[in-house]
Amino acid sequence: MRGAALLCLLAAGCAAQPSAKGGGIVSLNPCADAMLVELVPPARIAAISHYSRDPGASSIAPDVAARYRTNNGTAEEIIALRPDLAIIDSFASVSTREALARAGVKTLTLGWASTIEDSKKQVRELAAALNARPAGDAMVARIDGAIAAARTDRPPLSALLWIGGNTVNGSGTLLDEMMVKAGFSDHAAHYGLQGTGYLPIEHVVADPPRVMLVPDEAGRDAGSRAAQMRGWALARSGAKVDQARFNRSLVNCGGPVIARAMTRLAEVRREVGE
Repeated sequence: MRGAALLCLLAAGCAAQPSAKGGGIVSLNPCADAMLVELVPPARIAAISHYSRDPGASSIAPDVAARYRTNNGTAEEIIALRPDLAIIDSFASVSTREALARAGVKTLTLGWASTIEDSKKQVRELAAALNARPAGDAMVARIDGAIAAARTDRPPLSALLWIGGNTVNGSGTLLDEMMVKAGFSDHAAHYGLQGTGYLPIEHVVADPPRVMLVPDEAGRDAGSRAAQMRGWALARSGAKVDQARFNRSLVNCGGPVIARAMTRLAEVRREVGE
């Protein structure tokens, strides 16, 4: 048994296994995962959401996600883990909620945070539920510090933040607020787009932004259809548009992701200048 355990520990990506007696924290919410792994020690986490292993949905590094067992969000597997706390999101089905309640599983619901203040409240709420208030306060301080460091006196530059494919970020979102605080104006909002949605590439040709924040790396990923379409749009417009990498993991959630996203936005704003 000890030899098998040692092999497991040495194996890359070997996920931590919960105690046979249960306990610990289970998260069904990928945005809660991002907070959870920074608020408490790994030994307290019984399982995180399977979305955190998906590069298109995760807000945590792949090597970090690989340390933990994952769950698919079913009531049966959560109940089988016998957690001290299950963190669910507002999209959890009524049947799942009822099943967890009948089994006596304590739950905490975290909804979607569309502002920085809402996200900081969520951090404090989760930290309080985990008896980890000092870690929550430290996370909020990192968010505030990154926002302060990103402030600029320069006039705002128009920027278009591509989520993936032809999907962009518009007004009334957490990302929109972060862009503004880092010295950009959200060009998708200028087009009239609210929330996250599809943007016809013709809009970019007719009225291009000064900066494009892209999930792929310009040049290296030029073969992707999205990158080809952006290249075509820029060539047709003839405008001066800088493209800058903005990693997909920075667009999914708030919490500690805000600090990383603000730092990257500030870097891009400094690089572009003006």
